[in-house]
Amino acid sequence: MAEEDPILTEPDRVEIPTEAAELAHRIVEIASDKKGNDIVMLRTAELTTMADFFVICSGRSDRQVQALAGAIVDELRDDGIRPIGTEGVSSARWVLLDYGAVIVHVFAPEEREYYGLERLWGNAAQVVRVV
Repeated sequence: MAEEDPILTEPDRVEIPTEAAELAHRIVEIASDKKGNDIVMLRTAELTTMADFFVICSGRSDRQVQALAGAIVDELRDDGIRPIGTEGVSSARWVLLDYGAVIVHVFAPEEREYYGLERLWGNAAQVVRVV
């Protein structure tokens, strides 16, 4: 008897701490206030232990990518929240800010298209999209 293909099902819902959701929403708010483009918040808790949320946005230029990332870091620092780690700040083509439960990706448009995180994490629930 031939083995059947497994049926793809939705992953079980994972309980997320309120603080993580609030942080992700705050980051979306900051990026929006600073004129970030195509801001997306994905709920990744059911798909990975890496983070509960990804926030992805774009800047129109290298300078805006740096400004968006800088604004997120500065405003959250004023709230008493510091990133665990940062990557790509000097190149300003893709800046990653790791806040533990929330990972922020700030892209230049070409890099965002090339890496396609929304496609890669296509099974993640899209919580917010600000175009």
